[in-house]
Amino acid sequence: MVLDHKVAIIYGAGGSVGGAVARALAREGARVFLAGRTATTLDPVAGEIRAQGGSVDTAVVNALDEQAVDDYVNAVAEQAGSIDISFNLIAYGDVQAPLMEISVDDFSAPITNAVRTQFLTTRAAARQMMGQGSGVILLFGDRARRQWPGWGG
Repeated sequence: MVLDHKVAIIYGAGGSVGGAVARALAREGARVFLAGRTATTLDPVAGEIRAQGGSVDTAVVNALDEQAVDDYVNAVAEQAGSIDISFNLIAYGDVQAPLMEISVDDFSAPITNAVRTQFLTTRAAARQMMGQGSGVILLFGDRARRQWPGWGG
């Protein structure tokens, strides 16, 4: 098990990609901390990990909220003793609509969300990782969707 005694935080762990990442990290021995907007999406992933003998905790965390991210990362570090992997896979909330009908606010919101959440989760993890002298920070863009000609978002 490559990740024995490693601690991983996965933001957006209730989504299909985030859940797959969480299950894979746990399968390799990591203790995983699943963060997401709702417990209803996190709980099934956590249940699968527990059923396979993995160590998992869940928390409802808004990864766009600076204080919430900082508090969560500090709590995980306190509880687990370290943070070895921070992986942000949250959805950015893009709006798909015909390009000529989409507002500038709807177009720019996912860009703002992506930059904000990646900055907040990276900075919070880096604070912990710098103190321990190691760690890996990973980011993943919003889920891929089929794009239609003339559509924006």
